[in-house]
Formats: sequence, structure tokens, C-alpha cells
Amino acid sequence: MASSRFALDTILKTSLMYFILLRVGVVCRTDAHECFRTCEWPPNPMICRYEFTVEWYYSMSTSCFDCPYNMTDCTRPHCIPINGVPRGIVTINRQFPGPSIQVCEFDTIEVKVNNEMINEESITIHWHGIHQRGTPYMDGVPLVTQCHIPYRSSFTYRFQAETFGTHFWHAHGMARSNGAVGSLVIRQAAPAEIHNRLYDYDLQEHVIIMQDWVNQLMIDRFTRIVYGDLELAPDSMLINGKGRYREFIDESSNQSVYTPREVFHVQRGNTYRFRTISNNLMDCLVEVSIDHHNLTIIASDGAPLQPVEAGAYGMSSGERFDFILDASAEIGKYWMRIKGRDCHGFEELALLVYEGAADQPDPPEVEQPYPSEVIVNPFNRKSSEYVKNIIDLSAAVNGTEQVPVPEADETHYMVLELELINNNDYNHPMYNPAFGVKGDLSTYKGVPSPQINRVSFKYPSSPLLTQYQDLSDFEMCSTESVLAYHQERCKNEHCVCTQVLHVELGKVVEIVLVDQGNFRNAHAMHIHGYRFQVVAQDTLGEETTLEEVKRLDRAGNITRRTHNVPHKDTVAPLSGGYVIVRFVADNPGWWLFHCHVSFHFTAGMTMVIRVGSDKDLPPVPRNFPRCGGDWHQDDIGSNVPIKPAPTPNSASYNGRYPMLSLAVAGCAVSTMIVMLA
Repeated sequence: MASSRFALDTILKTSLMYFILLRVGVVCRTDAHECFRTCEWPPNPMICRYEFTVEWYYSMSTSCFDCPYNMTDCTRPHCIPINGVPRGIVTINRQFPGPSIQVCEFDTIEVKVNNEMINEESITIHWHGIHQRGTPYMDGVPLVTQCHIPYRSSFTYRFQAETFGTHFWHAHGMARSNGAVGSLVIRQAAPAEIHNRLYDYDLQEHVIIMQDWVNQLMIDRFTRIVYGDLELAPDSMLINGKGRYREFIDESSNQSVYTPREVFHVQRGNTYRFRTISNNLMDCLVEVSIDHHNLTIIASDGAPLQPVEAGAYGMSSGERFDFILDASAEIGKYWMRIKGRDCHGFEELALLVYEGAADQPDPPEVEQPYPSEVIVNPFNRKSSEYVKNIIDLSAAVNGTEQVPVPEADETHYMVLELELINNNDYNHPMYNPAFGVKGDLSTYKGVPSPQINRVSFKYPSSPLLTQYQDLSDFEMCSTESVLAYHQERCKNEHCVCTQVLHVELGKVVEIVLVDQGNFRNAHAMHIHGYRFQVVAQDTLGEETTLEEVKRLDRAGNITRRTHNVPHKDTVAPLSGGYVIVRFVADNPGWWLFHCHVSFHFTAGMTMVIRVGSDKDLPPVPRNFPRCGGDWHQDDIGSNVPIKPAPTPNSASYNGRYPMLSLAVAGCAVSTMIVMLA
């Protein structure tokens, strides 16, 4: 009896301790990393080590046993149901989303990435939102800041957690679209966190990755887009990797069953900080809301904002928004909704469950009106009383302080567009031209080319940051030369190069991003190495031109904000309009600047901003990998004998070889003509 009382007492004390730790945000799951803790002031930094094993895996694998007929099976180790559709996926440690990194400001993050992708693909990991000051070699962009990590090799990233806020990590390439993604949160100690007093809890399980999803490997969808039909819509949406798409029929009950949705728990009377991340892949900006609850927006892309209460908010690919949920509704269950606003008809739900409501039935899925009419960062809507675009928000400051925006030293205009032009990659001018009649839009049947300044980006043959001297001048082009000399030529020809904007260290750089509105897509432009300040944003109508925006600007008809301007690292100009961003170029390196939509990025809506020169860079890490370039066998000194080609005899000749040689020569000539044209 005494031993039973002791066991019961131990269980109660353990449960009470776990509950207390959960309440203060120290532990939320049994798999919590030691670096997930209450951040201290003054800081007590830790070295936070992780190991990522990247491999190909399969959703709805045999590890899922009887999922979803038996819902318990859906949570088995190595079971990744996603939306019920089996397909190959790229996983980190057999998880999707991958492991969440949650640390404190000033910690050191160290991640060993092991590439075990059995088809011998290479990979890199980018730390989206981390500025990598002093560690540009850790940014994770192949052929810009490092070499790819080859199959059966590893690379250890090491950098300081200086860029506080909500971020994420992802493969920099198509593997992101196949599942290689996870959250990265850098928390601050209470005295440093400007919004600390506005909420009670900031829990690990309230970090959310939202995205669209396609039910096939992304390379299949990409090649379908460029060589088949222009299908840019996703198949479904996911919340923390979970959703419903495939219907299963339970034969015992003849009822429909589905894979599980995500569930979030709250207790009535408390306030919670939710951190949301958009890993959207296709042209699909999402709109986020929770039935019967307003959301208080307090941060975007890690940077704090003056709180704004809204009924919903939008996120384009790469953006992050933090909001406070006041759990003051009646005890019950409520739907969190993500809806596709530029891919209509797509929606996914997750349950918000109040303590005490677990046994209640799920609410009807019918759409509910937003409690507040205010919407933040919507898709392609002009600012108004109820529409708050990024330019209408303000950076959070202490008290009534007015923080000025530095004056620009230089301004660069850039056009983001899907250009209607023949493309040697997928609208070959000779064999599959984009136009039935050149210049006649009514005969266009091709795939638009994603470009910046009418140039599609081509990666260099070696990493820019470490092997710039190995590169040929013919690979590179500068933004200045493109705008000054090549615009007319590139209107009629598909221009491809490694486009670089050179910026002096310490200059205040202003960039005017223009979306001419030809396709009404959201081009979510993400900058590496920086946050910029959004000083102006507007739409001028269904369509506009670079020349019109320049004319308005020269006439003084574009007003720039000058104080308490919001900071972002990902922003989209409104279709038929512009967004103007400004940053102090004080972080030397080669920094990618690109659209975060998977197809746009892969097909060329990318460029590089080079800040400073080689002498401004920190030393290259010892034994840093090198790669790239062209290699050919040097006959001089080679010990491999070259055998002469056999002379055909009359029996095997039959006149066929001259015909074959002529055909090959003819093919070579045709190719040369196309290249020279």
C-alpha cells in the first residue's frame, strides 16, 4: 500500500512539474531540444548542436500501417501521412516538416547536414531570415556562397543566432518543394522582447508552417509547366504538414475517413503568441484566420510591428507573421483557416481546441465571417480603411520615439515580370516557338519566362563568394549594363546571365521593384543577408510600366515614408504597381535576391547583390570545399593511350557512315545557327 501511495505521489508530482514547465514555456514536447528554454537576461548563450540526415522517403509508407482507418497509426514514428496521397518526399530525420530549431538570441547554432539522398542528388540548406553577419559562408546558397553538399558527404553550418524572430530553414532548390523545410525561432529574453507583456505564452507547438502542396514530385510538376500545360495551381494546402485531400472509405462503416489535421490547444483566459511561416511553393498567397477570433499582428519576418488587430492576414511565399490570440471565446473548438487567394478554391483547416472541449464534436466547416473587417497584407488590394498593406504598418518602437529612415545614396529600378518571349530552354525559337506569328499576342502559346530586368538568372559555374576569380567574365552581367545597353535586345531575345548588382559597403541602397501586372502574380521577393525597410507601396491599376513608375517618381508623385518604417526581408509589389525598399549595405558578401515562388525562382527570377569587395569579407573557413569549373583530359603527359578509330571494311560500310556524319554535321550546324541567332 505504501509503495502504491509513493508511486501515485511520484506520478502526481511529475505531472505537476511537467504542467508547470509547459505553462512557462520551458518544455512542450518530450523531444524538446535542450536549447529550447526560457531565455535569460543577461544572456547565457549555449552552443546548440543538431544533426540533419537528408534522404528520400515516402508519404503514406508502410510505416503508417492502417492509417487513416486507425488514427493512432497516423502518429507512428516514420509515418508521414501528409494529405493521404503517396509520393516521394525529401525528409530530414524522417520528419516533415523537419526538426524545429528553437534557441535564444546569441546562442550558436551548429547543424551537421548529412546527404543520404539515394539518387545521388546534392543539396544545401538555407537559413531563411538569418543575416549571417560575419559568416556569409553559412548562407546555404549553392554556387553563390558554397558548393553543393554531394551525396554521402556532410557539411556543418555554424553561425550565431543574432537575427531574432520567426524564421525557417529549407533546402535551397527543388528539395524545398519536396519536403526539406522546418521552422527556426530565435527568442529574446523578456527585457529585450518589446511585446513580452502582451501575451502569456509563447509555446513550441504554436509555431506553424503553412504551405501549398502538389501530389507529385516537383520536378514532374516543373517539367509539366514548362513543356506541357501551364498548371501553376497546387493540389492542396497543408498546416504543419497535415491536410485532407484523398478520401478513404471505411468498409466496416461505409464512412469516409481522412488523414488527420493539425490541432492547437489553448486555455480560456490566456493569451498566446502564434508564429506562422509561409513555405508556399506555387502562385498561391494564403489568407489566415481563426473563426470567431480577432488576431493581433505583432511581427513580420522576425521584426516587431506596432500591434494591429485584424480579422485575417495574408502571407506570400517566404513571409512570416506573428500574432497574439486572446483565448476569450466560449470554451469550444474553432477552425483555423488558410485560404488560397490567388489560387481560388484551395483551403485547409486546423482545430483550435480550448481546454475542456476535447470531447465536443468538431464544428461545421462552413466559412465564417471575420469578426473584424480589417485585413493585413492581402493579395493585390489597394490600401483603405480596412485594408492594411505593409506600407500601412509601423515598426514597433519604445514609447513615442520616431526612428528616421536614412536617406538613399543610390536608387535602382527593377522590373519583375513573366516575359512573353521565345526561350531556348522550353520555347525553342525554331522547333517550338512561343508565338504562332511573331509579336502577335493572340497567337502566343508558350510559357512566360520569369525575369528581372528582362534577364533570366543562370547560376555561375563556381561559387561567387569563394571562387569568383575562377569565373569567366562571359558568365556575369551587371544590373547597370543590363539596364543601360541590353534592354532593347532583351525585348526580342531571351537573355540569360549571372546578374549582379554591385554596391559599395556602407551605402544606403534603395530599390524600386515594379510589377507591370501582365499576369497578376505575387512575386514575393526575398533578400538574403538583410532586412530592408518598406518606404512606399501602391498599385496604379491593372497594369503599369517601368517608364510610368519612373515618370511618377521624377515628378515627385511617389511619397516615401520617413519614420518608423516596417522592416521586412520578403515583400511583393502589388500587381500593376510597385514597392520601394531601402537598406544600409553594411553586411559584406554576395547575397541572393529572388522571387520565392518555386517556379519563378527555378526558372530565373533571381539576381545577386554584391556588397563590398573581397577585402571586406571575413576569412574563408579553413579547408572550405571548392568546386565547379570545366575539366578536360590533357593529352600532354597522359599515360592513357589514344587508340585510332577502326577503318570500316567494305562488308560493314554500305555507305552508311558518310550519311551519319552528314546528319551529325547538319545537326551541329543547326544548333550553331540557333545559338548565333
